[in-house]
Amino acid sequence: MQYISRSEQDTFDIAKKYAETLSRGDVVVLCGDLGAGKTEFVKGVAAYFNLDGVVSPTYAYLNVYGELIYHYDCYRLSCGEDAEALGLTDYFYGDKICLIEWAENIADVLPEKIKTVTIKKTENPQTRIIEL
Repeated sequence: MQYISRSEQDTFDIAKKYAETLSRGDVVVLCGDLGAGKTEFVKGVAAYFNLDGVVSPTYAYLNVYGELIYHYDCYRLSCGEDAEALGLTDYFYGDKICLIEWAENIADVLPEKIKTVTIKKTENPQTRIIEL
């Protein structure tokens, strides 16, 4: 499915609706350039589950929201081995929902079964194309 987001609120709302399709154990990779709206998407998913406090985990690698969502930012990792060394991959096979920004940096250690969300910037600085 492809959606057009014309604002952060649209991205939030699309993500909140998408969250209805998620189950414990799902691993979702979020693809998109810097500033595309990946963290805003995570905010929408978290809101569906009545969780808040979502911030970019860039300097922490992993933020945990409630007892359900693990939010990763792998921007500063160079390979899957880095993620394994930090223990980040331990959670991929549990009963939480894992939302991973910059997953391409650790592609070699991702589970075989993943869901992908792609957020693309457009010429209009407020508009995004979101592919689920």
